[in-house]
Amino acid sequence: MTATSPPAPPPLRLVPPDLDRLPEVAAVLAARAAEHDRDASFPFEGVAEVHRAGLLTATVGRAHGGPGCGLADTVRILQALGGGDPAVALVTAMTLFTHAAQARSDSWPRAAHAQLLEASAAGPVLVNALRVEPDLGSPVRGGLPATVARRRGDHWELTGHKIFSTGAEALGWMLVWARTDEEVPRVGSFLVRSGSEGLEVLPTWNHLGLRASRSDDVLLDAVQVPLGDVIGLAEPGADGGRDPIAGAWNALGLTALYLGVARAAQHWLTGFLHERTPTALGSPLAALPRFQAAVGEIEIALTGAERLVAALAQAADAGEARAAEDAGAAKVIGTRAAIGAVEQAVALIGNHGLTNDNPLQRHLRDVLCSRVHTPQDDMVLLAAGRAALGRSDSSGRTTRPASALTEGN
Repeated sequence: MTATSPPAPPPLRLVPPDLDRLPEVAAVLAARAAEHDRDASFPFEGVAEVHRAGLLTATVGRAHGGPGCGLADTVRILQALGGGDPAVALVTAMTLFTHAAQARSDSWPRAAHAQLLEASAAGPVLVNALRVEPDLGSPVRGGLPATVARRRGDHWELTGHKIFSTGAEALGWMLVWARTDEEVPRVGSFLVRSGSEGLEVLPTWNHLGLRASRSDDVLLDAVQVPLGDVIGLAEPGADGGRDPIAGAWNALGLTALYLGVARAAQHWLTGFLHERTPTALGSPLAALPRFQAAVGEIEIALTGAERLVAALAQAADAGEARAAEDAGAAKVIGTRAAIGAVEQAVALIGNHGLTNDNPLQRHLRDVLCSRVHTPQDDMVLLAAGRAALGRSDSSGRTTRPASALTEGN
């Protein structure tokens, strides 16, 4: 009798993203955004809607059976979702960025990645990197994590405390940044599955904006991770520094998200101005030149920022190195435009903009969160200033080329 090989596993079935449905999905998210903001409750049903539309796995690489969407499509997705519910958009962004990084680097252990994709085909699976700690702050500014991985035979034991862990209670996988307890410590991202013994989510999130993101604390007490379930384990600095492509995805994707928030604010504002008809005026506020000019200023600022982000995203997809370098500058320009637009809308209509009965105050609180994401304004401005000063000395002679605007040195 001739031995037969085992049957091949069935092909992965990921729902292809339907970008034409983005307005419809955003409307579904918007319908409950105020409720989740008020209660600071995680929008599970919104994430499920995003998954049903094929958006949560849009960046899974073609080599892994996914649609392989690039940064330009991701920017489009996140701007639309940001206009619906930015909390859903933010956890979607973290998951899309993870799948995109895997498509570029194929760095996940094969078995763990297969489990992630299999689960993602069946239902929504959120992934996020947990890096920030109480004492360390943002790791982009330097330092080693206090979270420690100790080798115990065929596994690691992780012990530590992470803060600002977006979507913590809903994550399927956590990429926990930790250092080993070796004589010469190494750092890397350890793959922790939800429900692992010793893993605890503390409901500490009590924020002004993005309340539904549930960016809670995560405690790890001797959480076991298989020995091979680590990404990028190396001595600090051995990887050559930050990945500019990953930085561009983060900067441009999140900027698009907050531009979506600003567009939602503008949409509400224009509706209000058409409906509001003071008795003394006898016509809607939208008929007054003062309001027309103010809305025009908002429109021009947002359109310019959107065009910049979209163009750089397309250039990054095309492999243009300068696009990744300019992504940090685009974040400063874009998020300032978004914040300024919403602030101007609130100032334009006064008390109506700050009442909890209207969404403008929520959009203002949410858009202010754009400042906290990496790269932060001060680091981008410092790098841009140094680069500009370095291009020429006091006599105007060129001395060296500009450095990447996404780096702090």
